[in-house]
Amino acid sequence: MLSCGLSSDFTPEEKMEIKTITTYKKDLLDDIQVTCIHIPGMSKVQYGEKNKQFANGKKKFNMDPKKGISYLVEIKLLDGSAQSIAEFLYKEEGLNKTAIGEFLGEREELHLQTLKAFVELHEFSDLNLVQALRQFLWSFRLPGEAQKIDRMMEAFATRYCDCNPDVFQSTDTCYILSFAIIMLNTSLHNPNVKDKTTLERFISMNRGINNGEDLPNDLLSKLYESIRNEPFKIPEDDGNDLTHTFFNPDREGWLLKLGGRVKTWKRRWFILTDNCLYYFEYTTDKEPRGIIPLENLCVREVHYPRKPYCLELYNPNSRGQKIKACKTETDGRVVEGKHQSYTICASSAEERDSWIEAIRASITKDPFYDLVSVRKKKVIHQTPQDSAQQDPTS
Repeated sequence: MLSCGLSSDFTPEEKMEIKTITTYKKDLLDDIQVTCIHIPGMSKVQYGEKNKQFANGKKKFNMDPKKGISYLVEIKLLDGSAQSIAEFLYKEEGLNKTAIGEFLGEREELHLQTLKAFVELHEFSDLNLVQALRQFLWSFRLPGEAQKIDRMMEAFATRYCDCNPDVFQSTDTCYILSFAIIMLNTSLHNPNVKDKTTLERFISMNRGINNGEDLPNDLLSKLYESIRNEPFKIPEDDGNDLTHTFFNPDREGWLLKLGGRVKTWKRRWFILTDNCLYYFEYTTDKEPRGIIPLENLCVREVHYPRKPYCLELYNPNSRGQKIKACKTETDGRVVEGKHQSYTICASSAEERDSWIEAIRASITKDPFYDLVSVRKKKVIHQTPQDSAQQDPTS
């Protein structure tokens, strides 16, 4: 329990708040048990059965978020409204943070309304932007797809500006600065980034983003120091094996792959995740037959005889050279791939285009850059008079 042996990292006020929450939780659980005993027709046995169903629903959610929610609605432990689902995602313990992000990132109306309700459960009043981002990014794990990230960060910016109406002139400013902070976190704390962003560069990067005006240097300096002193804590779900790698792919499905040396088409189960394309002989295989790292590659639609819905992975800078990839031979040996490019065939134009879009999003070196660039140009060239005529939350 948190109340026993609290980390020395917490302030006395935070320790007191955690103890209060823990005590409240215990009292609440006791009240629930007492209440259930007095509900007509609800016996201890039935209460125990509901607990089992609820635990089963959480397991289903962690394996497949949509199916898990459908199950909980079916057994009437959730009423199916966006608000009830949002509260479940926000308050319930033991949910996979990646699965939460996957559910919130979908674009169907229920998911969009759930995202809005989920964000509104966060209280950002009187928090600076870094503090609010720390809270928000800990409640789920951001998915990898640019469009999903865009929707989530748009919802965050809107909520932050609602809670703190006098900080920024528009949600666009909050949106852009939020991405700048996330990228700053990567720059300062990722060991693979050699060119660390300085305070001066961070301030310069954010010139003119407040509807054409500059944000105060002292505000940007405080945000910079906060990130420099303490990186974001990004939720890591349990397990770092291949099973975990493939748990929440950006896309998966059956495709036909053209062989490297022997030009035959073979049906393979493809999984796109973590900037790599994996392919398997069967969906039940634990190990992939091949791994194609997407770094420095491009993808495009190609026309192939008798195969109308093809896409090609290729290296635009190294024509004629083998792509750095690996495959597993039938005898179990892992060898270097033989492909100078990969030709893959989908079952329809829509499926092909969807795969191309997902692969492009995964290939993007910095997905945040593309999301922010258009909006940044918009606000930098916008005059204060223009912004005054607009709804700041539009």
